[in-house]
Amino acid sequence: MRRRALLAGTAALGSTLLLSACSVGRAGNTIIDIARATPDLSTFVSAIEAVGLAETLDGPGPFTVFAPTNAAFAALPDGQLAALLQPENRRQLINLLTYHALAGANPSAQFAGTRRNVPTLQGQTVLVDGTGGTVRVNDATVVRADIVASNGILHIVNRVILPA
Repeated sequence: MRRRALLAGTAALGSTLLLSACSVGRAGNTIIDIARATPDLSTFVSAIEAVGLAETLDGPGPFTVFAPTNAAFAALPDGQLAALLQPENRRQLINLLTYHALAGANPSAQFAGTRRNVPTLQGQTVLVDGTGGTVRVNDATVVRADIVASNGILHIVNRVILPA
């Protein structure tokens, strides 16, 4: 009887620790705070700020964001990023950036071993594939996963994810 109680208590503690590890981090360490502090996300941050989405990513969430690296933005066709940053293309840039975000905090373990379409904040779905030992979002690979923020989770990807 004591052994069962000990095992049950150990299991409960393990579950609590696992949930704590996957839970949202401390206040003041938002997704946008983390992105701003990550030099390889400066282009992503500039785009977010250009269209006024920084306030959203500083809000309560929770969100999951797949943030492209500077190299991912540099790999876009010549002139595409500059064109997107023009005021007349604001709506198009918002669509692109919100296509990189999901509602809720989604750690990479949630996608392990599965392939599924997940709705984005933009309204379309992305194919999240966690079957090959890595997590892919459409044609982008998560290169740094599970950066826990106070309002969600940030995953860094190697490509800009383009809506259909």
